Amino acid sequence: MKDYNSRIDILRKPLVTEKTTIQAASGKYSFQVADYANKIEIKKAVENTFDVSVVSVNVSVVKGKTKKRGNKVSKKPNWKKAIVTLKPGDEINIFEGI
Repeated sequence: MKDYNSRIDILRKPLVTEKTTIQAASGKYSFQVADYANKIEIKKAVENTFDVSVVSVNVSVVKGKTKKRGNKVSKKPNWKKAIVTLKPGDEINIFEGI
């Protein structure tokens, strides 16, 4: 049986966009997370991975876009996004190593 509380399984990738870069200045970081992950698991995963203190976690499901090509319609899968607010003074270096 697979252990779903592993931080590798929960945090898929950080979301690096113009909006999330601006939010990072105020201590909010966005991640694509596993569909089955809840707020408590996401909080533990971020705290263990980056050694920071998490104040709150907001989660939303992003609906997949529909694409049409001729008369064929396909749909991208839905995915879950988490916005994590850190304790003042803590930060995550997403671009570390680039």
